[in-house]
Amino acid sequence: MQYLAEGLRLPTNGLDYTILAIYFVVVLGIGFAARASVKTSLDFFLSGRSLPAWVTGLAFVAANLGATEILGMAATGAQYGVAVVHWYWIGAIPAMVFLGLVMMPFYYRSKVRSVPEFLLQRFDKSAHLLSSILFAFAAILIAGVNLYALSIVVEALLGWPQWVAIVVAGLFVLVYITIGGLSSAIYNEVLQFFVILAALIPLTLLGLKRVGGWDGLTGSLEKSHGSDFLSAWGGTGIGDANPLGANWLTIILGLGFVLSFGYWTTNFAEVQRALSAKNLSAAQRTPLIAAFPKIFIVFLVMIPGLVAAVLVPKIGTPGSDLTYNDAIPLLMQELLPNGVLGIAVTGLLAAFMAGMAANVSSFNTVFTTDIWARYVKKDRPDAYYLRFGRLITAVGVLASIGTAFIAASFSNIMSYLQTLFSFFNVPMFVVFIIGMFWKRASMKSGVWGLVAGTTAAMVNYFWVYKQGVIDIPTDQGANFVSAIVGFVAGAVVMVVVTLFTAPKPEAELAGLVYGTESPDAAEPPAEGDSAWYRKPALLGWGAIVIAALCYLPYSL
Repeated sequence: MQYLAEGLRLPTNGLDYTILAIYFVVVLGIGFAARASVKTSLDFFLSGRSLPAWVTGLAFVAANLGATEILGMAATGAQYGVAVVHWYWIGAIPAMVFLGLVMMPFYYRSKVRSVPEFLLQRFDKSAHLLSSILFAFAAILIAGVNLYALSIVVEALLGWPQWVAIVVAGLFVLVYITIGGLSSAIYNEVLQFFVILAALIPLTLLGLKRVGGWDGLTGSLEKSHGSDFLSAWGGTGIGDANPLGANWLTIILGLGFVLSFGYWTTNFAEVQRALSAKNLSAAQRTPLIAAFPKIFIVFLVMIPGLVAAVLVPKIGTPGSDLTYNDAIPLLMQELLPNGVLGIAVTGLLAAFMAGMAANVSSFNTVFTTDIWARYVKKDRPDAYYLRFGRLITAVGVLASIGTAFIAASFSNIMSYLQTLFSFFNVPMFVVFIIGMFWKRASMKSGVWGLVAGTTAAMVNYFWVYKQGVIDIPTDQGANFVSAIVGFVAGAVVMVVVTLFTAPKPEAELAGLVYGTESPDAAEPPAEGDSAWYRKPALLGWGAIVIAALCYLPYSL
């Protein structure tokens, strides 16, 4: 790491540090301002369900703009090329639309405080407890990824020791979430969204200028990496070789369906933002509003990755001292002048803090409401759970520091995150989707579906792939296969268990299964919700059409 730090050190000056300091002051100011609205545990964990759709929508997309998006997707672009668009236009937009149009009515009308709590209503306590534990564990691991990535970048760019970067960032996240709860996290995520864009846009434009524009970029990459590197679907025929190491079937099923829907529809770090909206219409529009910037953000992370592949053709290879994760830091060093450099560094820190805050805030909600209040300390006054929520936030931050170093063994942190999603999100998705659309699914089938899906995905990754039982060319290809295996195993076990166990009484399924209505299903729309831009169906189909149009140049 010392060589990396020396090799990528940025020429920062007082102006850059001033911009960084101003950002941290504003972040803490938002936390203290939000404190006045936190009077109950519902205020702390779900902002009192009072936020407008545009705020929750921007927070929804910003919560995903962490290490996954900035370093991970740029690394994926440098490693796999234009195929990175699959993670957006196949691996995000359809699932975000499905969440808004189909799943949010179930979540919001059931008045649950978390995604695992929905499983308690649909299945039983065993499914609820297991899903809560799995999610809490995964949230801490993913928050640790953001901290680890932040420490790598700060050490490399600014020369700060890793432990200083981890402690400083963790402390700021701890302070503003502990003080202001979810409202503080969400309003900071809105700020962070614009700061991140201010960092990525100049980096993308200057990167293109350095390599001679789009024509110069594509010409260089075609010579060095081949034509398939510049095509989303090039070489993805079954049995063909391609940079991604996956064929069209595993891309569509593994990424486009299982991993994508598993992440966007059941990951509470995202769904929590929609649950904090002021009414059902706003909750439905939250992921749909987020889908529109999501369509175009791919260009701001893909192009820097491609530019890095031109400037350092051997990046990420055994003969290079730079990993794929270094694509963004490398361009910052090469391209940005002081002042803009300060904005870029601030944008990176904002990205990591947004990703970490999203996972820590979802962790404290699930641990407090789904584990502690449900199984450990029942029926305590609301003020007790508010205090405990703040305490467990500190525990979550400390645990994230401990898990940060697990990510160190992965050259591409995107691969690590996709591995986690295949283990934890995919099994939860299969339980949700079968439970929501099949009334006969029994109470016990939920927990066994989770166990089977998680176990099968882990066996496929650690034994079938890592031990070479079946030749899978890349980590990403293995993740797609693990997701498919986990989904199929979970679904099969749920069906088999259902055949031999009792279903939930039909009277208790109202509002929890598709085709049944909850008592408040016919709630009138809020004032002003009749405008076209407030109609979820129009927003959802609009996002899909725009994403499809963007795909055309990359599918040729």
